[in-house]
Amino acid sequence: MSNYEPINLFGLLIQAVFIENFLLANFLGMCTYLACSTKLKTANGLGLAVVFVLTVSGVLNWCVHRFITSPGALSWLSVIGIDAAKVDLGFLEFLLFISVIAGFVQILEIVIEKMAPALYLSLGLYLPLIAVNCAILGACLFAVTRDYPFTPNLVYVFGSGMGWWVAIALVAAIREKLATSNVIPALRGMGITFIMTGLMAMAFQGFTGIKLSTPSGVVGKVTEVPTDAPSERPFTDKG
Repeated sequence: MSNYEPINLFGLLIQAVFIENFLLANFLGMCTYLACSTKLKTANGLGLAVVFVLTVSGVLNWCVHRFITSPGALSWLSVIGIDAAKVDLGFLEFLLFISVIAGFVQILEIVIEKMAPALYLSLGLYLPLIAVNCAILGACLFAVTRDYPFTPNLVYVFGSGMGWWVAIALVAAIREKLATSNVIPALRGMGITFIMTGLMAMAFQGFTGIKLSTPSGVVGKVTEVPTDAPSERPFTDKG
């Protein structure tokens, strides 16, 4: 867990859910968000699926990056007598990440079809599209780019999925109420949905001041002024 303490992990969770919400801050995963947010039940089902896929695939993609695609990641092959420390498979990272995500989406699709046929029919084409959901791939890439250790990576990808779920559930609940409300005709449908999304994004920015995710022992650089530097005399107007 490196030097991450429980308070840092909690701050990282808050950051992933609210401050850096993939829908409201980065606007990733908008296609399924707009298409499946008309009913709260459908939004909850899709949100739960995204949380599951993103958490598991995020952990597996962390392992892929750490032990296969990062520079020097194949040095562990020296245990079996293969010197592959200088082999760089970084060019395969995107392909491997998408393959892991697609594999879990297929498993999830089979499970939902068998256990919840009504939810499977309501999600329709958008369930397989989780495989190419930019929010899932984006969270995996963000995590490996920031070089999180295993536990912070798990917290981050789980929080990112939860943030996506919270956003789509909130909008779905509002859209259900707006279905029976007197909305200006020119703003009905996507118009009022984009307005709500913008207002929610502004509200979530209120969490920006929370700075708990920085691990202990990390201190910013302080610029020191040399003691022998000439002191500046204040300007005085003698006129």
